[in-house]
Amino acid sequence: MNDFLSQWLPTMIAMVLTGAFAGILAGLLGVGGGIVIVPVLFFVLQHFGISAGTAMLVATATSLLVIVPTSISSVRAHHKRGNVDWALLKRWWPFMVVGVIAGSALALKVKGEVTSAVFGVVALLVAANMLFRAKAAPIAQQLPGMAGQGVMAGTTGFFSVMMGVGGGTIGVPLLTSCNYPPHRAVGTASFFGLLISIPGATAMLLAETPADAPQGMIGMVNLPGFLLIVPLTVLLAPVGAWIGSKLEPVMLKRVFAIFLCISGGRMLMQLFA
Repeated sequence: MNDFLSQWLPTMIAMVLTGAFAGILAGLLGVGGGIVIVPVLFFVLQHFGISAGTAMLVATATSLLVIVPTSISSVRAHHKRGNVDWALLKRWWPFMVVGVIAGSALALKVKGEVTSAVFGVVALLVAANMLFRAKAAPIAQQLPGMAGQGVMAGTTGFFSVMMGVGGGTIGVPLLTSCNYPPHRAVGTASFFGLLISIPGATAMLLAETPADAPQGMIGMVNLPGFLLIVPLTVLLAPVGAWIGSKLEPVMLKRVFAIFLCISGGRMLMQLFA
């Protein structure tokens, strides 16, 4: 019993804390997936003695597996509202999958510090976009030609899988910058999550487990984390939504941007500490 507590209890506590924080923040800020799970799990794991590099790899890999069921639920909801652009998905999916494969291969080859840097930089860019371009005019009036859309799709897949996030973090800003309807962008990006998470999580499940990883690992994925984060996120998201209903939408967007700035900034600061 003592061996079980010493080996498994820190891991279980870390995952419970991550699921709880992720659920409340997801409901509060109207976001989901890895953009919340990855930074929370990254810092919680380090609190329990896991190295920063391993913590980032475990966080991104576990997040990718969590995104699979949450994306399925999200796609169904958005499809019922007619907000999934299936024609665009037919054009984008091959390029996105190629980007995901390349990003997964690179993430497994380089150290976790590199993926931390990618997450930190992109998080700061997303936060800046939310803070300073919220009411800005679109960069383009329509989507580019097929070559340009291929680059957009591949870029979304490549960086999203390295960050352990779904397609909304990068895909939605790219689409809306080309004057694409926001609600349709969010709905279509929900399917990006499946294109990113299924091959990405599969690659992480088959990877070699780091020596200092927490208990319960399959490859780079922490199975207890997956089993605890999904239900806790679903259970506590309404709590966050209730808190969010008491606050102004503009304030919520600023809170999320500040959360991204702090998370991304801390990740980058650790690289130079």
